[in-house]
Amino acid sequence: MSDDDSEYKVVQLLDVKNTAKYISNGGALSKLSENFEERKSQIELLKKITEAFNSNQIAAFEAGTGVGKSFAYLIPAMQWSLLNKEKVVISTGTINLQQQLSEKDVPMAEKIIGQKVKAVLLKGRQNFVCLRRLSDLSSERDLFNTELEELDRIVEWSKKTKTGSRSEITFECSDNLWSRLNSESDACMGLRCPFRERCFVMKVREQAETADILIVNHHLLFADIEARMLGAGYDDTAVLPAYKRIVFDEAHGIESAATSFFSESVNRYKIQKQLNLMYRQRKNSIAGYFFTLQAMSEAPDVTEQVHTAVSEIRNNITNLEIAALDLLHDDYTMKLDRATAPRFAPIISLLLTLGNSIMSFSGLVRKVMEGIAEENQKEGAYWESRSILNHLESFANACKNFSIWEEKPETVYWIQKQRLGANLENVENPLYVTFTQTPLDISKMMNSGVYEPFETVVNTSATLRIQNSFDFFLKRTGINYAERERIVTGFFESPFPYDKNVLFAVPDDIPFAQNLEFQNSVNKAVVKLIKAARGRTLVLFTSHESMRATFLATKSDIYDMGIELMKQGDDDRFRLLDRFKYDDSSVLFATDSFWQGIDVPGNSLSQVIIVKLPFTVPNDPVFSARCELIEKRGGSSFAELSIPEAIVKFRQGFGRLVRRSSDKGAIIVLDKRICTKPYGKKFIESIPETKRMYTHLEEISDTVRELLSED
Repeated sequence: MSDDDSEYKVVQLLDVKNTAKYISNGGALSKLSENFEERKSQIELLKKITEAFNSNQIAAFEAGTGVGKSFAYLIPAMQWSLLNKEKVVISTGTINLQQQLSEKDVPMAEKIIGQKVKAVLLKGRQNFVCLRRLSDLSSERDLFNTELEELDRIVEWSKKTKTGSRSEITFECSDNLWSRLNSESDACMGLRCPFRERCFVMKVREQAETADILIVNHHLLFADIEARMLGAGYDDTAVLPAYKRIVFDEAHGIESAATSFFSESVNRYKIQKQLNLMYRQRKNSIAGYFFTLQAMSEAPDVTEQVHTAVSEIRNNITNLEIAALDLLHDDYTMKLDRATAPRFAPIISLLLTLGNSIMSFSGLVRKVMEGIAEENQKEGAYWESRSILNHLESFANACKNFSIWEEKPETVYWIQKQRLGANLENVENPLYVTFTQTPLDISKMMNSGVYEPFETVVNTSATLRIQNSFDFFLKRTGINYAERERIVTGFFESPFPYDKNVLFAVPDDIPFAQNLEFQNSVNKAVVKLIKAARGRTLVLFTSHESMRATFLATKSDIYDMGIELMKQGDDDRFRLLDRFKYDDSSVLFATDSFWQGIDVPGNSLSQVIIVKLPFTVPNDPVFSARCELIEKRGGSSFAELSIPEAIVKFRQGFGRLVRRSSDKGAIIVLDKRICTKPYGKKFIESIPETKRMYTHLEEISDTVRELLSED
């Protein structure tokens, strides 16, 4: 169909009532599911999403845990796609939910509607092995020391795998090796590639072109939206094939996902990694793609100049890092602003010097590449070099941007001291500095890149409201900029019996969080509560230091009770969760990402302990810059940003406990500010109605023991 024809295409609207019948009493789902119970809130959510498709709306729908929002959006999305021959994109925040949708929910939804739908799960191309790169690396075995065995196993795996996805690999594959084997757009030879017939990325893209439903993650979707905003347009294929309608699941995370995607960072390891691929010297030997390029090129030999340029870059990196570590001193982060600008001046000068030296090196290599005949441009070394130079030039631009920070008030520039992993700390300098630029406000970008060009955008999550208002979400994600008549919101209550099955308790005899005795009291409280629940507890912290202290104190106190204690960081996240899920007496101590995305139904998780209300630390550079913006315009950053962000995270932590209607247990908050401070009411009013206690810890632990003694 031509562009002109598409303008006159008649849209087929969905019948709202008929669509809702699929999940109502007597409908298809009731006949397919043995334990079917009609959920009024699920039916209402499905109707509202159907109307959003019919009326080109921008929707924000909060659906409590257990509503069944996956079917509520999948059924209208699938029917719309089949009826109108249009792709619908479903974007999630986690790989787990992507997999669940693809492997479980979509096949079930097909049975419900009685029609086959082509749904394709798409990941970023870096998740796939590049067969051309694998072949090239396999022929350079002399370049490997410790990773030869891994490389050989990947070669064998590549002959058997159907998808080429890293997630299929069952053996250890280091990030360093994978980064040299994975698919990258800059290094892709496209139709010139000798492996194009077997290319895993090409196969997935071909499937995507003819798909009805595309299942992606937020990061990949923003990569596609960025390409469209930069000129690819909205009618053709960019990173994804063309589409008009989006469903954001786990939509509470889209501001964070967009902020992360549109941030840029550079550090010595990122630069050195690319530099070493192009030109490296070890003892008396030199290697790298540059020498292959020079051998193929008719351009003058610039080996000596390149050697000098590489040495200059390395010296500049060293000088920059010494100065940055000196500036940070005992701090771990610092942002560039009017107060710190005088102290940042040497750093900015060194960043400019480093950026210029990288561009000089890149210029030398590009001249060599210009001298390569067209027939030799199909060599892997040529395409790899293109990719390396693009990365290096991007780093150079990031360095230079620090010098124009005052011209970009919508961006925060900041530095962070980081430490290498424990297994690498025997290197000469385990500390390094990352230089980052981050957008402060993604709302206007979201409006111009998402809400204006797309016809339906549905945002759904269990945590979009603060108390009973969507205002914070609408403002932070830019929905407020859209046309008023297109915006629709709705709340769909959880069917789970929180009021009967959940105890929400706050001990009144624990000191306030700022008290020096707080940590010691937390240690004792956690031990007492774990004993009361006989393990099966998730303990959520806002500080790694506090988590480690409580973990050690608990370990020494209950070592003889047969309860396994696990701590975030001791193992891979997914392995930790698996062990926690299948051991119904274990305890998991965690921070950060474990506040959300954990799904542990049943007895394995019967108690959640929230140590402190999850306020962002004031010295976080991006957070503090956002606070300053609010204060400059006369607002209250605590009321407008700190409290709402903390409530959303708190609600996510609260939501870990009940994952099915039969689940019961206790949520204990050790931070009594929730009961004593005026803002605490906002936290409490943002969670479901439960049994509640505000009394001594001893009485709470007795109640927990009694509540869970029947299990």
